[in-house]
Amino acid sequence: MNLQQLVAQLQQQQVIAYPTEAVFGLGCDPRSESAVRKLLDLKQRPIEKGLILVAPDLTYLRPFIDAEKLNDAQWQRLNAEYARPTTWVVPAHPDTPRFLTGRFDSIAIRLCRHEAVKMLCEQSGLALTSTSANLSGQPPCRSAQEVRSQFGEHFPVLDMAVGNAVNPSEIRDLLTNQLFRQG
Repeated sequence: MNLQQLVAQLQQQQVIAYPTEAVFGLGCDPRSESAVRKLLDLKQRPIEKGLILVAPDLTYLRPFIDAEKLNDAQWQRLNAEYARPTTWVVPAHPDTPRFLTGRFDSIAIRLCRHEAVKMLCEQSGLALTSTSANLSGQPPCRSAQEVRSQFGEHFPVLDMAVGNAVNPSEIRDLLTNQLFRQG
């Protein structure tokens, strides 16, 4: 599918696959509960775990962040570029739905400057949910063909290469710097 077709899928509350820094991600409109539930069903992922949101800049992510709980140094850390993909767990805005945060009062966000994410967010006007594109028990997909092998030949996928990162993103708490997942 081309970029416009994938953006249309997002606007129609569908789940798509797209390349990120290390693996393909599954994404949808994070404001759509029906789209998020399709994603969770597809991944067989419990809603309690919460999801990561990605976007090329904080403009897309700010509506999900409780900005009043962050200081200038934390905003700078969020905006910084790192040697490896880094996902930050931040206080969630009170309006952020539980279908995104799961059992937490926080939300995981990542600035992803991969060209595919940049194009999808700019064309759709949305941040994207991001969870690795793989069925339960299978390794994360690293190519569009692997996505089609696991999810079916007609699954909507952006056929571009993943970035140069070897591992999925590191996950850290923005307020405490606690490491949740090594990158």
